[in-house]
Amino acid sequence: MMSRFVKGTNSCGGEGSAKGSSASEGPSQPSNHLDHEIAHLTKLGSAPHELLTRAAPGRSRLPISTVKMLVARETNHSGRGRFSSADGCHLLSRYLPINGPCRVDRMKSRAYTSQFSADGSLFIAGFQGSHIRIYNVNNGWKVQKDILAKSLRWTITDTSLSPDQRYLVYASMSPMVNIVNVGSAATESVANITEIHDGLDFSVDDNNDEFGIFSVKYSNDGRELVAASSNNSIYVYDLEAKRLSLQIPAHMSDVNTVCFADETGHLLYSGSDDNLCKVWDRRCFITKGQAAGVLMGHLEGITFLDSRGDGRYLISNGKDQTTKLWDIRKMSSKVIYPTIRDADWDYRWMEYPQKARKLRHPRDQSLATYRGHSVLRTLIRCYFSPTYSTGQKYIYTGSSDSSVYIYDLVSGAQVARLDYHDEPVRDCNWHPVYPMIISSSWDGDIVKWEFPGSDKSIKRRKRRRKNYL
Repeated sequence: MMSRFVKGTNSCGGEGSAKGSSASEGPSQPSNHLDHEIAHLTKLGSAPHELLTRAAPGRSRLPISTVKMLVARETNHSGRGRFSSADGCHLLSRYLPINGPCRVDRMKSRAYTSQFSADGSLFIAGFQGSHIRIYNVNNGWKVQKDILAKSLRWTITDTSLSPDQRYLVYASMSPMVNIVNVGSAATESVANITEIHDGLDFSVDDNNDEFGIFSVKYSNDGRELVAASSNNSIYVYDLEAKRLSLQIPAHMSDVNTVCFADETGHLLYSGSDDNLCKVWDRRCFITKGQAAGVLMGHLEGITFLDSRGDGRYLISNGKDQTTKLWDIRKMSSKVIYPTIRDADWDYRWMEYPQKARKLRHPRDQSLATYRGHSVLRTLIRCYFSPTYSTGQKYIYTGSSDSSVYIYDLVSGAQVARLDYHDEPVRDCNWHPVYPMIISSSWDGDIVKWEFPGSDKSIKRRKRRRKNYL
């Protein structure tokens, strides 16, 4: 099984061998202990079969050593003659991608988005300087498509690759979302010069200058797009009909993030600067015209959401410097807005008030809260770790302090911090199969962290002092 994870050395630029990461040997002192159904589900997805722990005398303790599990498999202690997916996750989740980094690319503008395709064969990075690059992961990270965007306002705010990996949509601070055929033969794709970038209009009136799109995602079947906007709304666009099929005035402030809850596409999650996560059920929206429920707990705006993919659990990053875990079965129909801080605080250029770090929402509905990273200056993103290699036992996030943080989902312990960049890491992504994380930063660098790592890792950048007004 491990042979699937053996990769050749990539020809990444840089020199030296200094490592800029740290990890604990298993869970350290937990910041909060999660005693909930999701803890049991995580254990089922990432714990070894109990019979595999009996290959040698003595009391078994987790984690079980690799050698012991291999012996148990070879002697068929489980009676199956092979590892289950949970057995494999128990092994692979211990080999965290913390070694390196190895530089994939360096651009002259800020990196805002970075995502692997669903199968991990492609990687997409979007930059403020109107560039989007698609890298062929299996071909030495060669640039497969170099896209120069059109109708760009301020920056690329988000990108999304279609499930069949033929089309890419990109958004900016504009109601126009553009779509590119990434399956074409041309490497260079200059908007409407070498290739056509079709525009999808998300506006419903003539006020095109009034809003931009912060987040855009393909549905699992590739037939729809869902988008979050600065005019407090979320949108659903029907790609087959080439028109908007739904506009929801969803929040009282900017909607920074939206995603599908699961493969069915019926449920949507949204997060806003009004501090709320909301759940939307499209099957009953027409009759009710309102959210199925709200999730309260953040004290500041929400920058990003990621669904576990089961239509039940999600995580959110908040400007209150926390990541929170939610179960939508705890959602409420009533909203409470506690007044707890100075309204003049602005996360874009100010440090978070020290006294505010100790405050708690009086009706916090979250299951767990994870602290250590910082969410300042930009819409920092967070994710569940992959199902295949980790059983989703970790969550990870970028940070405005220029690092990537990995937390144990159940114990809340910080298990690793990847430290190389000298500007905020707005986005980062864990390969769906290999033990590999890509971090992308405002310093323009796209870098790769792996297990076991390569002999061409690059030295840690010199940290520049951040200027806050």
